[in-house]
Amino acid sequence: MSPSACARTDHSLVELRGVTFGYGDRPVLRDLSLTVPRGKVTAIMGASGGGKTTVLRLIGGQQRAQSGQVLVDGQDVGQLDKAGLYALRRRMGMLFQFGALFTDMSVLDNVAFPLREHTDLPEALIRDIVLMKLEAVGLRGARDLLPSQISGGMARRVALARAMALDPELIMYDEPFAGLDPISLGTAAQLIRRLGQAMGLTSILVSHDLDETFRLADHVIILGPGSVAAQGTPEQVRASSDPLVHQFVRGLPTGPVPFHQPAPALEQDFGGTP
Repeated sequence: MSPSACARTDHSLVELRGVTFGYGDRPVLRDLSLTVPRGKVTAIMGASGGGKTTVLRLIGGQQRAQSGQVLVDGQDVGQLDKAGLYALRRRMGMLFQFGALFTDMSVLDNVAFPLREHTDLPEALIRDIVLMKLEAVGLRGARDLLPSQISGGMARRVALARAMALDPELIMYDEPFAGLDPISLGTAAQLIRRLGQAMGLTSILVSHDLDETFRLADHVIILGPGSVAAQGTPEQVRASSDPLVHQFVRGLPTGPVPFHQPAPALEQDFGGTP
């Protein structure tokens, strides 16, 4: 049996084991361990700057852990060469914050981009696949429009169609609800749930929208200062007695996450030398 097969667990698609990572001399994750259940929607939440988007970057291989392991279906992302990482990314979809569509490409060409990049399919088949993906998100009629000609909510749905283009096993969403009106937000949440169930996807969702995310997620992970503060079902997380989790789920201004950024004493700053 191969080492990757030994490392794989049937119930989880993604696993972080003792991961430490920082930017320069600023630590972000400290000995972080977590698992993402296969075929479920997992939400990663927590205060700003807690490393949520960094976790997505480590899973996708944009960043490499300074210590520990990031495993995707048993493969250690940090040990993959360029070809191995390229192959693994074909099994992932990513919905970036605010969509990140190519502004000079039509809706159709945006969704077709990963198919043209990663496959040798004939153009006629690519077009048919793209139209099916756009139909799934209700935007087949917008195929010839530019991103500047559609709303923010529509752009997020186009980005979702693009993330699904290669029929991935894993889709990661970075703040998919940010800046959306209530109708667009509800539509996006419904699509994430419905498409995930229909396609058997494993989904990782980073969001600050507590109510919508708790309605959508099967599994919730709350990150504290570089580590997991709580995890479980939404009901279990809401019932957590951890002070940081209590502050986060209730939106309290005071608690373990301070209002003030650490600074010198007032008497040192005011009237002091620059």
